[in-house]
Amino acid sequence: MTETGRHDSVRSSYDAVAEDYVAGFRDELDHKPLDRALLSALIEQCEMAAPIADLGCGPGHVTAWLESKGVRAVGIDLSAEMVAVGRREYPGVEFRKGDLLDLPAVDGEFGAVAALYSIIHLEPGELRRALEEIHRVLRPEGLVLVAFHIGTEVRHMDEWFGHDVDVDFHFLEMADVVKAMKDTGFVVDARLERRNHPEEVETRRGYVLARRHEATTGA
Repeated sequence: MTETGRHDSVRSSYDAVAEDYVAGFRDELDHKPLDRALLSALIEQCEMAAPIADLGCGPGHVTAWLESKGVRAVGIDLSAEMVAVGRREYPGVEFRKGDLLDLPAVDGEFGAVAALYSIIHLEPGELRRALEEIHRVLRPEGLVLVAFHIGTEVRHMDEWFGHDVDVDFHFLEMADVVKAMKDTGFVVDARLERRNHPEEVETRRGYVLARRHEATTGA
């Protein structure tokens, strides 16, 4: 996918805040026990020796956390500056630049995928294509964990960390995410919601854990 339109705006916005973002979010998993538990479940159920992709990885703190647990993790982000920061901060971790709609990965490369608050930057109508890409890069029965803000709001930011930005945060309804995942060949294992932690922006948080479904035919 060419980086035009709103995706280019998202990219340039995250480019602008990359250095401040890593300073502000480097340790965010420290106060997110549920996120750590879900990521641990992803690791535990991942095919042995298969890498895990962290989509919309930002400066790579979640990618590095996954790697610290003994798996090979690959961070993928739209922002070249975020990728550069990740490579600098976590030199032993692999990072790639790429769009959710055109992932820089071969078919069936990953045993699991984490997409934490990255699908919220997709435009309406793009979620299905992104999930099709995730399905493509997952191995049979591979797991995907997505996290998002719950609702119907579109929250726009034109200033972030003191920088001029132009980025929208699309809140999503749980039922819509679950349906999109089922429609693109996933079986949903779990769905849950939580309130925000005190350190977070005040929104309801949604999680869906699903696996790539391999259709079977009866005898």
